[in-house]
Amino acid sequence: MRQFGLIGRTLSHSFSQTYFTQKFYSLGLPDHQYDLFELATINELPALLAAHPGLVGLNVTVPYKESVMLYLDELAPSATRVGAVNVVECLPGGRLRGHNTDYVGFRESLRRFFPGAPGARALVLGTGGAAKAVVVALQELGIAHWLVSRDPMAHGLTYDDLTPQLVAAHPLIINATPLGTFPRTDECPPLPYSALTEHHYLHDLVYNPTETLFMHKGKEAGAQVKNGFEMLCLQAEAAWDIWNAALKEG
Repeated sequence: MRQFGLIGRTLSHSFSQTYFTQKFYSLGLPDHQYDLFELATINELPALLAAHPGLVGLNVTVPYKESVMLYLDELAPSATRVGAVNVVECLPGGRLRGHNTDYVGFRESLRRFFPGAPGARALVLGTGGAAKAVVVALQELGIAHWLVSRDPMAHGLTYDDLTPQLVAAHPLIINATPLGTFPRTDECPPLPYSALTEHHYLHDLVYNPTETLFMHKGKEAGAQVKNGFEMLCLQAEAAWDIWNAALKEG
């Protein structure tokens, strides 16, 4: 049995198990299995690995994309560049290598969504592992950005800094926080939504529900909106390629 899985604190919202289970079925791989592993703290990871010695790879979701790095033996260049891990590759001898496919998934999803006019600027809501992946993607696409968070001591802006004028000057707004994720669908980032126009593009990394309150408020203002489902699929396919690279080489 080739076993894969997802680690995170709360996984009831996740589509990863369904995605990979369907993939295994379509590829005719009955000896493949994908499980959800909820960890109260990342300190539980060693015990999980010991209990499942057949693990081939893991996906990592909030809030462990950064803290998981302490438990890895090596980092791929993608993880080093982003400073966060969303894919763990289980190597021979029990060694663990961390990768980041989030930034690739987001970059390709954004390319299909945002026209990216010269000089375009973005606001990235959040400062966690997902936001770090977004920042690397924006850098590769040449889109200037500000990070936005609730913490006045963090690098970037706070939500209180988001005046209508500043929002108007940033046509791309990316929600890289978990706000609005099922079951807390009544939450959204505290933006001045009345400042949005038809010239804005709102990309939410959340994919459950398919339309978050952040997206709904954007649509009401005439903005273009997109959820994180395509990004999920793109990063999952990149993870699948990583986990099977050794087999292809063999």
